[in-house]
Amino acid sequence: MTTPKIDLEIFDIEQSFAAIGLNEELQKGVAEAGFTNPTVIQAKLIPLALSGVDVLGQSRTGSGKTAAFGLPALNILKEEDAYGSLILVPTRELAIQVAAELEQLGKFTNLKAVPIYGGQNINTQIKKLENRPQIIVGTPGRVMDLNQRGHLPYDRIKIAILDEVDRMLDIGFRDDIRKILGGMHQKHQTLFVSATISDEINRLSKKYMNDAQQLDVTSSSGSLTVSQVTQEYLPVQPWDKQRLMHHLLTHEKAPMTLIFCKTKATVDKLTRFLQNKNIDAAAIHGDLQQSKRNSVMQELRDGKLSVLIASDLASRGIDVENITHVVNYDVPEDPEVYVHRIGRTARAGRKGIGWMFVTPEQGQLLTQIEALTNVEITIKEYPDFKPGPEPRFVQERKQQEEKRIEDSRQGKSRSKVDVPSEQEGKDASSFPGGIVPKGLPKKSMGGRVRTRRR
Repeated sequence: MTTPKIDLEIFDIEQSFAAIGLNEELQKGVAEAGFTNPTVIQAKLIPLALSGVDVLGQSRTGSGKTAAFGLPALNILKEEDAYGSLILVPTRELAIQVAAELEQLGKFTNLKAVPIYGGQNINTQIKKLENRPQIIVGTPGRVMDLNQRGHLPYDRIKIAILDEVDRMLDIGFRDDIRKILGGMHQKHQTLFVSATISDEINRLSKKYMNDAQQLDVTSSSGSLTVSQVTQEYLPVQPWDKQRLMHHLLTHEKAPMTLIFCKTKATVDKLTRFLQNKNIDAAAIHGDLQQSKRNSVMQELRDGKLSVLIASDLASRGIDVENITHVVNYDVPEDPEVYVHRIGRTARAGRKGIGWMFVTPEQGQLLTQIEALTNVEITIKEYPDFKPGPEPRFVQERKQQEEKRIEDSRQGKSRSKVDVPSEQEGKDASSFPGGIVPKGLPKKSMGGRVRTRRR
């Protein structure tokens, strides 16, 4: 059975929150929170959810989806509905942030939302649950733990919400999600919200949802992009990335910059480098102690940080409106991760800038990202940046490769330690791609780096 898709163009995104069915208490809450008119996802998802149907929603980051799924829960539940809504999220930061936003939106109701997550003393969270809150926002692992201890009953849930389903699956929560959804025996409403909808998510919806209505508000063309973000890439050699990052931060007006790195080690290394250069930078990743993570997030919300360096997983809890620049310090291998990243800027109608560092070997990744976003990402020229000399280890690898080729020609055997990887020894112009399209600049930074793509 295919998931039915419903046409909801009848909803006017300029209408008021009253017109889409919210009660007076919530109307006061959204007004005090600074909302005037609903966003596209809010105007479309809220009436659907209030009608009682299950919904599989696809929406870009920064679209106001927390209020889109949270307001229906606040509108549906009553004070006596303890444990009436369970909201699953991928990270502790997101659990804290979603619960805080729902508390703010529900300020004039008698409803309470509490976050539960790993990394905090479980007895502290048990005490919070003993107060019988109506909404629980939690990470799957801690939710299962508290349920197994008898402190979080599934049979009282009226509305189950899964936020950022794609990311929860990516980081390995699929079994937990299945067990949690499978443990909800009472008839309840289910909402899935995700930036991307994979075949696995479709299978989950068919198994655990009742004739879910599919709602896609990513874009009219179906491509995933953030139209308010100016996207640019900077060709750079791997050994010059730290220096280029420092150069950008000291030569560009970037009040609040979020930098994405592939690994926690890179996050820490870049943070130390920038701090040593007197840049006000902080790091956030999975190994950070919870108290430190909370402190960094609060500084970010208060505008006390100018640079935050993060891994992808840790960044899922970052939903701050004042981020002006997003830097893909490491290009993600999955183009959809790029969409998640740049969606951290251009919030609440503002414009933002996205920069991407692209090494000579990553031209094909750049092309794949352009295909997904339906945007030609322009090159950012930086002729005043002076690239550094080729490191000794790169020169040695080239020499090893030359020796390997020469030995191969002479039929000599070689030791395994002399065999470099496929990417070792390549110069900037040897990337095996197609022809660079006409009109696309081939050089930047004084013509020292080329990025070829197909």
